Amino acid sequence: MEISLVIGRRLKEMGLEQRDLARAAQVTESYISQLLTRKKAPPAPDRTDLYDKLGKVLKFPNGELARLAGLQRREALKKRLGETPTPMFKEVRELILRKCPPSRAKHLRPIFEKQAFGELERLVTQKLLDVVKKLAREELQNERWVRLVARLSHRRYEQMRVLVLEFLDTDIFSLSAEQCVVFMDPLIESWDIDLATFGVEIVLSRRVAREPLKKFDFIERGPETRPVDEPGLKEFLKDPALGGTANGDEIAFLRQLRFRGKQPTVLYYYRELQNLRDPLHFTSRVPRRTAASRS
Repeated sequence: MEISLVIGRRLKEMGLEQRDLARAAQVTESYISQLLTRKKAPPAPDRTDLYDKLGKVLKFPNGELARLAGLQRREALKKRLGETPTPMFKEVRELILRKCPPSRAKHLRPIFEKQAFGELERLVTQKLLDVVKKLAREELQNERWVRLVARLSHRRYEQMRVLVLEFLDTDIFSLSAEQCVVFMDPLIESWDIDLATFGVEIVLSRRVAREPLKKFDFIERGPETRPVDEPGLKEFLKDPALGGTANGDEIAFLRQLRFRGKQPTVLYYYRELQNLRDPLHFTSRVPRRTAASRS
């Protein structure tokens, strides 16, 4: 069943309005309306806090809305597999070339223009998009950061929340001109690439990123054997009531855990996941004060 129908039915049962959902999720009422009328596809469950906020107001079991959204997105993906995406590379291309050193852009432009969205242009665009999306995903629940980005693009906080949710769901083939203006342009300070090694260096705006410099190198690796999941982890992931809400990053973390002479149970992984999500177990990063700033 489509998630829009499930939410709409529960709204009627509880006597709530769309504005109640918008207020709870800290998004615009227009965005909620577009979700319920299927003008917008539901965002990916592992990229947003939307479903947790809506589920709490509508009194759904924890993770239920995210599960339904995941099923609906998988069905939609099956229908799109045969379609050829059309990249909006013109606006993106100009932004990318403007952000790299002029001497580098002079060499890159002929390569980019030789083929419509060729390999090198896709590589660079994908890496820049990955970095900006990672920053947006990490800061989505940081109200101060969202308000800062909203001010940079002259938008309201609720509008920016909607734009972030949609941006986290985009890819290089659907990246819009608006998303370039709102995210790629103000958040990326500059970038460069070594055409001999294809190493990429990206500098994010210091106003919005705690760690502005990002470097990526392409190195040769030998074949890697994927570690076998612990039996307890397998059972945990198979049980929707326990591991059904775990996202990709959380599962990757649980898979990295190693034990000597012990075999963790399903309950261990469940508690580990809760510990990972509990903000009380982590401290916020506070930039170190330099000697100059202390004086």
